[in-house]
Amino acid sequence: MEPLPQSVLFCCDHNAVRSPMAEGIMKKFYGADTYVQSVGVRNDMEIDGFCIAVCKEIDVELDRHRSRSFDEMEQWGDDLSSFDLVVALSPASQRRALELTRFFYLDVDYWPIMDPTGLGETREEKIQHYRQTRDQIIKHLKARWGEPRENQ
Repeated sequence: MEPLPQSVLFCCDHNAVRSPMAEGIMKKFYGADTYVQSVGVRNDMEIDGFCIAVCKEIDVELDRHRSRSFDEMEQWGDDLSSFDLVVALSPASQRRALELTRFFYLDVDYWPIMDPTGLGETREEKIQHYRQTRDQIIKHLKARWGEPRENQ
């Protein structure tokens, strides 16, 4: 188990499913100990409704999440070099993060998290895939930083 970093940036393709889930769950599990943000390679989608639903099941509120891209993040004044760790949740975001951080001493980790969008036919099948994605993220968080801290 590792100590919590000061700041973490989660990234995926659109900042609509995996990275907002990871951001919200990390904030819930580890509280204010770490500055946590999320971005996408592109910002061409709003946060996914199934993503909001499966996170609500574990008391993680994502209703107000606004998707943003790496480019927008820099425009809004969040400098990539100010993060201790970038966690890429998709191959495209890993490539983009490595490209953007090649001049910084910055760790970029890759967690292969399933993209649930487009999987399943019925609402129940779809929600099951989103739960799998959520649970994969939880498994990675706990493996890296231990059990959630209480009363945050």
